[in-house]
Amino acid sequence: MKWDALEEEPCSLARTVAVIGDRWSLLVLRECFLRTRRFDDFQASLGITRHLLADRLKKLVRFGVLRKIPYQEAPKRYEYILTQKGLDLYPIIMSIVHWGNVHMADSRGRPMLHEHKNCQKLFDPVMVCSECGEPLAAKAVHVHPGPGARPSSPVHAKAQEQAKGGRAGRR
Repeated sequence: MKWDALEEEPCSLARTVAVIGDRWSLLVLRECFLRTRRFDDFQASLGITRHLLADRLKKLVRFGVLRKIPYQEAPKRYEYILTQKGLDLYPIIMSIVHWGNVHMADSRGRPMLHEHKNCQKLFDPVMVCSECGEPLAAKAVHVHPGPGARPSSPVHAKAQEQAKGGRAGRR
């Protein structure tokens, strides 16, 4: 697997890492979800160089995660707005935040609290099964190859073993 060709891999995680798999892209996304929209505001909040920020914003626009909307003509300046594709990253960002809250918070506690506007309660993000609504844990999930899997992938081989009556890869 080549780092600069991850977007071509037949693996959803690898293709996602191609888009958001570096620290600056994730931090730019954090700022987007905190409603930061303008280049200078991203730079002030992140302390990132102009060149690096421009590169990350350009990549996120190229992959359709953000869209550029002009807000000033002379000189031309843009706001960066999350697209639906970008908004769909919210559960991922919230999962990373939750992991950090549980495993990385110091003695002062969580740096930010999240309140659900509808019920006005503070919450923790929880991943649930789309079919039955039960909370999910890694040990409660079996993986099967999908139509886009490589026939030679380890997941594909384990699934073939399982189909023949073996229990390889089960937890």
